[in-house]
Amino acid sequence: MDHEAVMTWVAAYEAAWREEDLRAVETLFTEDARYARSPYDEPLHGHGEIRDFWLVDSGETFTLRAAPVAVEGTTAVVRLEVRYGGPEPQEYRDLWILRFADDGRVADFEEWAYWPGKAFTVE
Repeated sequence: MDHEAVMTWVAAYEAAWREEDLRAVETLFTEDARYARSPYDEPLHGHGEIRDFWLVDSGETFTLRAAPVAVEGTTAVVRLEVRYGGPEPQEYRDLWILRFADDGRVADFEEWAYWPGKAFTVE
């Protein structure tokens, strides 16, 4: 993988999320993909569970900016800034750790999201 290939994948993910294209899950993720919405949550497994998650969080207007932080072999780290519109606007910054399979789909997705005003230390 290189920066360009990673950002092509991120753009396809964004388009699929924006268009609520559940079929794209199969082109973005391997059949047995692991999708962790947080480093401490139990990950989702496979296309079915990822599609179900996308159904719950779809349909919101958002902007997304992304830039690769590091790409080494089949692993990439991408920094994102996401802003949701609507009656209760929200934003967060996010790191994605992506591990790609040989076919260019993601086999392992791990998300580290941070929201403004939320503690980042143990209280």
